[in-house]
Amino acid sequence: MVTAEQKGKKPRTDGEGASDPIDAALLHSIEMLQEIQEEIDKVNEEACDKVLELEQKYNEVRRPIYVQRSTIIKEISDFWLTAFLSHPVIGELLTEDDQKIFKHLESIDVDESKDIKSGYSITLTFSPNPYFEDTKLTKAYSFSDDGSVKVKATSIKWKEGMDIVNDNAYMKKGDKRILIDESFFTWFDDKKNRSFAHGGMDEVADVIKEELWPNPLKYFNNEIEEFEPADDGIEGSDDDDNNNSDSEEDGDDDDDEEDQDEGEEDGEN
Repeated sequence: MVTAEQKGKKPRTDGEGASDPIDAALLHSIEMLQEIQEEIDKVNEEACDKVLELEQKYNEVRRPIYVQRSTIIKEISDFWLTAFLSHPVIGELLTEDDQKIFKHLESIDVDESKDIKSGYSITLTFSPNPYFEDTKLTKAYSFSDDGSVKVKATSIKWKEGMDIVNDNAYMKKGDKRILIDESFFTWFDDKKNRSFAHGGMDEVADVIKEELWPNPLKYFNNEIEEFEPADDGIEGSDDDDNNNSDSEEDGDDDDDEEDQDEGEEDGEN
């Protein structure tokens, strides 16, 4: 007769279905872990509050330094244009027309709300230019406690015939389709700026606020380094190659002379 053990099955016991003492111990451990996790969450929340307080404090400290930096940047021709073009993301967004307008860009300012968490604004200040009437273009973001985001942007007052946002359609030669060369300035247009947002996040705003604004010199220098002269070491290598070539030619001349001498000796014999 085949037993339950031989079939690979556990024999039934009288206490089957009752609470296993191991399960009770596991449940107790999980409850203890939950209490500890709640304590950790409480500490993390306190830490976030402290970090926020520090960030608020040092935002005020940084403000006059940013103003001083802006004053110096105004003295450097095409500073912001160069920095933007050097950025791997933003640089791809600037059309030729955008670059012409960016030559008039004097300063950028990122102004966070006093409590930081409720929002911020990005302002681009331009010198008088032939493209639009505005000297300041601002885009502001307001964050609500429920997680929603409100965005408000300057409506650009383009001068006659200069609207590169709405008049940027063109027809490719030999093609009946109308192509759109989208301008960076569609970022200020509520209806057209969706292409700059991915998954609800505004990539342009994020790059300006978190990367370009804190250290624009980093990107400006990247552009400058591309035009640095070659190393002296490289030039030296070329000289060495030339010297080696000269040596080889001299060696060939010597070999020819030796062959000629040997030929003359054979003739005499």
